[in-house]
Amino acid sequence: MRSYDAIVVGAGPAGSVSALRLARDGASVLLLDRAVFPRDKPCGGGLTYRAIRELPVSVDPVVEDVVDRFEFGLRYCHRFERRGASTIILMTQRKRLDAFLAERAAEAGAEFRDGAKVTAVGEDGTVRVGDETLRAEVVVGADGVNGITTRSLGLEQGYRYGVALEGNVPYRHTRPDRYRGRAVVELGVVPGGYGWVFAKGDHVNVGVGGWESEGPRLRSHLARLCAAHEIREEAVESLRGYRLPLRRREDALVRGRVMLAGDAAGLVDPLSGDGMYEAFVSARLASSAALDLLAGRTDSFASYADRLNAELASHAAASWAAKRALDRFPRVVYGVARIPTVWRFADALLRGELRSPSEARRTTKAPLKVVKALGKLDERLAA
Repeated sequence: MRSYDAIVVGAGPAGSVSALRLARDGASVLLLDRAVFPRDKPCGGGLTYRAIRELPVSVDPVVEDVVDRFEFGLRYCHRFERRGASTIILMTQRKRLDAFLAERAAEAGAEFRDGAKVTAVGEDGTVRVGDETLRAEVVVGADGVNGITTRSLGLEQGYRYGVALEGNVPYRHTRPDRYRGRAVVELGVVPGGYGWVFAKGDHVNVGVGGWESEGPRLRSHLARLCAAHEIREEAVESLRGYRLPLRRREDALVRGRVMLAGDAAGLVDPLSGDGMYEAFVSARLASSAALDLLAGRTDSFASYADRLNAELASHAAASWAAKRALDRFPRVVYGVARIPTVWRFADALLRGELRSPSEARRTTKAPLKVVKALGKLDERLAA
C-alpha cells in the first residue's frame, strides 16, 4: 500500500492550494482529481483582492480582465456606478485557474494525478482509487459539494443551498467596451440572489443565482438579464447550472484523519455566492492543521473547524443579514449601497484592507445597521 503524508482529494482552488502549501513545507503530497485537466467548472471567475491576498502564488498569468469599478442595477431600471480606490477584482476562468494552481502544486513537489476517480475515503486516512488503496496520515477532502469525501464519511451536511445558471457570450455578440473593467451586478431580479455580467478574455460571462427554490425559473431569469443587456439568448454558449452549499456553523468538518475544505465544507459567501476567499482561507488553515498533526501536535487538527469559524464567522453573519435584507427589501439595500461611505467600506472589504464588517468606521456603521436590522426583521417574519 503506497502511503503519503497527505492526500488531497479534489484539485479545485481549495485542494490545489492545500497541496501547494503542504508540499512547500516538505510533506509528501498526492493531489487527486477525477477530471482530466484542463477542465472547466461553472463559476463567475472573479477573484477579489481579498481572496488574492490569501494566495501563496501570483495568478497574473491567468488574469483576463482587471475590475476597478462596480455597476449596480435595481430591477433593470435604476443603476449607479462606483469606482474602487484601486483594483478590486481580477477576472479569470476556472479552466485556466484550476490548471494553473494544480501545476504550481506539482512544481512545489506534490504528485498530481488527474483522471483519478476516488471511490472511497476512510476516516483512518485510506483512499481508494480504482483498484488501488492508498494511505495518508491526513486527508484533505476538497472535492466539492457532491464529492465522495463527505459521502464516504457520512458528513453530508444539513446545508441550505443556492443555485446558479451561467453561460458565456462571445464578444462578437455583445459590446466588449461596455463591460471591460467593471463588474455589473443586477439586484432585485432573483429572489435570494442577483444577476451578473463579467468580462473575460474573449467573452462576457452572464449568470443569475438565488435560492434553491428558484432552480426551475433560472432560465427565465437569465432570459430577462440577457434582454436587459441587449444580448440575444441564443448567443449564450456553455450554459451550466450548479448548486452553492451554505454551511451552518455547527456542521462537522473533521472526522478521524480527514478534514473538509472549500465547497466540500460548504464555504460559500451567502450574499455573493462566491467561495474563492473561503476556499483559500480553508486551504491555509487545513494545511497548517495537517502539518501540526504530522509533527505530533493534534490540538490544531482537532480545532480546525473552530479556527475556521473564528476567521469567517463575522463576515458570514453580516452576509446572511445582507442577503435576507436584499431578498425582502431590495430598494432599501440598493439605496444604502449608494451611500459613499458604505461603498468605501465595501471596496476596502473586497480588497482585503478590512478583515471583517466589525472593522467598519463609525460613519459607516449606521447604514450597515439598517441592513442588519432588516435582515433580522425578515428572519422573524419568515419564522
